[in-house]
Amino acid sequence: MSSEELAYLAAIVAEESHPEGGVVYSERDPASAMYLVVSGRVRLHRDDLEITVAGAGEAFGTWALFDDEPRMSAATALKESHLLRLDKDAFIDLLADNVEITEGVLKALVGRVRGLIGRLGG
Repeated sequence: MSSEELAYLAAIVAEESHPEGGVVYSERDPASAMYLVVSGRVRLHRDDLEITVAGAGEAFGTWALFDDEPRMSAATALKESHLLRLDKDAFIDLLADNVEITEGVLKALVGRVRGLIGRLGG
């Protein structure tokens, strides 16, 4: 990424810190943002069923940015975690303004869907 693109990203994200056990969001919450883990670990789960754990450099909450449905899972910090939050409106503007980022997001989503299908044995 160019320095201009990094500066743009820095201007549209918000920093959040969550202590161990802190709730980032709950299941059925309105979905208004995606998150990137800067440090720490965040558990994505439905009740006691763990879906995945996001660590440093990984994004979560991305599905919610593409529809108006509530969160399908909860996100809880497994240890003190520092996150970057990208709100839905800023994300849509980012995609509209940058073809390379749009392509990367689409590839990442396709990769996740393929991974889920692979886990189902299909």
